[in-house]
Amino acid sequence: MKKTKLPFLVLAALALAGCSTVDSRIAKNQPEFDSWPPAVQQKVRAKQVDLGFTPAQVFTALGEPDRKYTRTTAQGTAEVWAYRDDRPVFSFGLGFGSAGGSSAYGGGLGVTTGGDRDDDKLRVIFADGKVTALESRTSE
Repeated sequence: MKKTKLPFLVLAALALAGCSTVDSRIAKNQPEFDSWPPAVQQKVRAKQVDLGFTPAQVFTALGEPDRKYTRTTAQGTAEVWAYRDDRPVFSFGLGFGSAGGSSAYGGGLGVTTGGDRDDDKLRVIFADGKVTALESRTSE
């Protein structure tokens, strides 16, 4: 193997090692998972959550949220876990400029999987240690 491929393979291995799947999360918490009702286990395996789920059940089903924050209303304070949409977003831009009798043109293409709060595909709202509401994007 050439030495130039080694850094790439090391980085790829590290990236894959950091990936968490529902099966790996279940395996890490097998005794707790086994104590959950069969209907909860089935939803967790299908990467689904429901009202009444605990933070451990949501984490096992969906993994680490992209961000966590609190929401305060007249009913009290709730913790919100937000999961973004991971599909790529494409953008294209053109530019034109001139100075001193010269002109220039340019263009570019950008791809990102990041986004802002409008890119949340799911928000899970907790109060008193249980899911009390689910907010999901229905269409685009």
